[in-house]
Amino acid sequence: MKKIITVALAGAFCTASLMAAGMVKGDGSSFVLPINQAWAKAYYKATGKQVQYNGGGSGKGIKDATARLVDFGGTDAPLTPRRQASKKMLQFPAVVGATVMAYNLPNIKSEALKLTDKAIVAIADGRVKFWDDDMLKAVNPNIKLPHKKIIFARRSDASGTTWNFTYFLSSVSLEWRKKFGVKKTINWTSNNLGGKGNPGVSSIIKQTPYSIGYIEYAYAVESNAKVAVIENRDGYFVKPEMKTFQAAAAGADFDPKKGFYTVIGYPKGKDSYPLVAAPFIIMPKEKIAADKQITAFYAWAYDNGAKIAEKLFYVPLPKSVTDKIKQYWKDNGVY
Repeated sequence: MKKIITVALAGAFCTASLMAAGMVKGDGSSFVLPINQAWAKAYYKATGKQVQYNGGGSGKGIKDATARLVDFGGTDAPLTPRRQASKKMLQFPAVVGATVMAYNLPNIKSEALKLTDKAIVAIADGRVKFWDDDMLKAVNPNIKLPHKKIIFARRSDASGTTWNFTYFLSSVSLEWRKKFGVKKTINWTSNNLGGKGNPGVSSIIKQTPYSIGYIEYAYAVESNAKVAVIENRDGYFVKPEMKTFQAAAAGADFDPKKGFYTVIGYPKGKDSYPLVAAPFIIMPKEKIAADKQITAFYAWAYDNGAKIAEKLFYVPLPKSVTDKIKQYWKDNGVY
């Protein structure tokens, strides 16, 4: 018994020491994993304080943070104001990123393939089964599309990226909205393969000829994946690039009175990329000491990490938004 108590006390002392040293741990959205890890590395170099973040998926981020198993969670599917209140959580956006349609078509270059918004729905729900379907050929007259079955790569875990992707599909198609809705997990009816996290889906696309799937843009860049040019809400085909991501993010309405709850997918604007999202950070209200370390980290990232974000093809939040976030932290006693 004495040995058990000693071990328990040692564990508690270790946890307290880590907290005192500036160690906080988070889990969740793989969408925001690359930027969180890049910021954490730079933050440690600048301050000596450690932040650990694992990309187990938005579902895990919400589950672990609300169960108080981690200090903070990352989720691409924001908590509604009612759910924030019931779970006693604080919430704020970290950055803005984009989801791309990455494909593996031999002999067809990146950004050569065009996809209408309706074609993306038809691929996802399995109505378009072959690459040489008339719906795809109509907007790709200069590409010789093969008569090969489309393999749809999708997330196998509870995913905020899936939530944002199905938000886009539901915005485009009333039929999709009624049949499937906006969810973190979907019973896909297409010819599909599932991968865990953005890395898992990226790996499937890279290894599987004639596949196509949705992944966060940083993973597409990292894996050298081919990406499609997509029709936006105003009917223009736009490339996935920083200026179209910025145009899409410009109209986001982040309201601290709602815990910043907003969904920015499928925005208006001829220059706007249609598949964008704002990953959110959630943290328990009562864990003041940990919360103050988390807000210190993100305050540093907002003030010093814009170039790091842009190198990974994320859009940094404008100062007008980060000022609102810092005031929100102050109002809640965590900054």
